[in-house]
Amino acid sequence: MAAAFLPWKINLVLQLLTGSNSNVSQGSRNQLKGCVMSKALAKETHAASLQEDCKGGSRRRRWGLLVTAGVGGTLVALYAVVTPFVTPALRKVCLPFVPATSTQIQNVLKMLETRSGSLVDIGSGDGRIVIAAAKRGFKAVGYELNPWLVWYSRYCAWRDGVHQNTKFYISDLWKVSFSHYTNVVVFGVPQMMPQLEKKLEEELECNARIIACRFPFPCWIPDHTTGEGIDTVWAYDLKHSRGRETKSLEITAETQS
Repeated sequence: MAAAFLPWKINLVLQLLTGSNSNVSQGSRNQLKGCVMSKALAKETHAASLQEDCKGGSRRRRWGLLVTAGVGGTLVALYAVVTPFVTPALRKVCLPFVPATSTQIQNVLKMLETRSGSLVDIGSGDGRIVIAAAKRGFKAVGYELNPWLVWYSRYCAWRDGVHQNTKFYISDLWKVSFSHYTNVVVFGVPQMMPQLEKKLEEELECNARIIACRFPFPCWIPDHTTGEGIDTVWAYDLKHSRGRETKSLEITAETQS
């Protein structure tokens, strides 16, 4: 009874599918069944295609997020590694990292042959001077502003078995007092040497020895010099430098009188 209330086309389809209408040929019934099944199959295929497109879009979005995260992480890592090396070149006094040569290290050790006590390397870089001095029995300390170089120096000291006699600090040399060191090694540049000379003269005891590599101090007269070219090393005994300065002041005063 419920089928009687359906539109006549739908009722006809039901009759064809169920076989209740004897006037309809078997061929027509089969043709209609095929048409209905084709439409159903088309709908299923379309739905499956839409579902596959959704899955493909989801995978593409997922890969896009992964690529973006990978590129972003790589850029952040590069920035963290490169910045400590580039920053010194952008300062008022450019002090880039240049590793000490083996000849420079040997020349520094030569200037320390008759010395003992504590040693500090100002701008210690990768820790070569500090580690070499520790192997000679010094309690050696390095100050370096680049954290990567400091961590690498600590690793090298541990690897070479001298980590108990070495210390490395991440610090600006202008904010550190060197008053308790008797041996000072400096790898500087000409722009910083006058100011550093004044700082060391004010802070160090008279028995201190300052060893300058690559560039000498502008006012002090070296007590010892060795090497040539970029491997030249100058040694200054502070008691002699202060004595020469005192005599120079006395001579200047007598000349003026």
